[in-house]
Amino acid sequence: MIRAVFRASGPFLAILLGVAAGIATLAATADAKPPEPALSSVGAPPLTSIPTGKGLPVVVRTGLFVNHVESFDDNKGTFEATTDLRLTWFDTRLRYPAEEGLHGYKEYRASAAEEELARIWTPRIRHLNRVGEPSFIERRLRLFPNGMVEVIARTTAVYKVTVDTTKFPFDRQALPIELMVHEDTVETVDMDFTSDDVSFSRVAKSVEIGGWTPGLVRLNRDLVKGWNGDRYAKVAVMIDVGRVAVESLSTIFIPLFASLLIPFLATWMNKAVEGEFEVEAFELGNVIIGGLFAVIALSFTISSAFPALMAGDNTVTRLLALNYVALAVGTIITVVFYRYRLPATWFGPYVQEQAFGFLSWAFPVLFIATGVAFVMIAAA
Repeated sequence: MIRAVFRASGPFLAILLGVAAGIATLAATADAKPPEPALSSVGAPPLTSIPTGKGLPVVVRTGLFVNHVESFDDNKGTFEATTDLRLTWFDTRLRYPAEEGLHGYKEYRASAAEEELARIWTPRIRHLNRVGEPSFIERRLRLFPNGMVEVIARTTAVYKVTVDTTKFPFDRQALPIELMVHEDTVETVDMDFTSDDVSFSRVAKSVEIGGWTPGLVRLNRDLVKGWNGDRYAKVAVMIDVGRVAVESLSTIFIPLFASLLIPFLATWMNKAVEGEFEVEAFELGNVIIGGLFAVIALSFTISSAFPALMAGDNTVTRLLALNYVALAVGTIITVVFYRYRLPATWFGPYVQEQAFGFLSWAFPVLFIATGVAFVMIAAA
């Protein structure tokens, strides 16, 4: 009879056991804790924040390669160049297994580089002497397994330069590209360079600049002072160029030395015989006046074509001043000797004749030697 009862209640017992098992499962689920997130994601700063894996400051190494110099206008004090600016730093958050790099690094170009750069930290670099916005810019990004980041920006832009014409036409100019860390002080982000960056910083062999010969590229570290004692890291890249002096001879120096001969003619064209001069004063005075107008015209021409030369002390301004002094001396000789004959009046005809003989060669020799000395000082 008991067996009959169990047979009759079997399906009911199965249902009860199933319900009990379900209740037990729900209770266990309610008591269980939710899964914890991975440790690597707890409190991790975003990749766009400054990397502190190697401590502060973050050292940004700097190098610059000059691809082309489109123009250099020493009168306006500007030059246009296409350069490759290389910046490298370490971000340990970007490390990855070496086998993932195809050539030992991961490389991104153009738009892909811009997308990748938007998600990681990059130093904010300001070009202090750049004029306006660049006409062309394209960046390339390389990520190395050890966390080193390399960004190369090819840029075409115009930059300001201070031209020093003191040693014209033998002057050398430094075309600067001044880079400064923007917003982050030197305690947070610093700029530096190594021997590898110095080797990278050079001028391409194909670079040609009209009237100039390109030379070395120099890197100089400096600091820029900000508000409340803040200091910002700066690297100045100097592109050395030397002027081709031969091109200035025919346009400037030959006319300057030729005009210097005009006041000498006032002495050479006359002759003293027993204290009397053969040529009258007014005739040679006209030569002096003509020379004065010639020097004024030459000065105006040079200032129009080369305004930078007339703004400072250099060989050209010195030679122009020497021309005016020579004209003044020539005028004095004409008035004192030819017009009033003062030496003959005061000391006699013999003294006048001997003094004139001395001035006829001493006057031109002194001024020509002075002009040559100006040129030699500039060339030294």
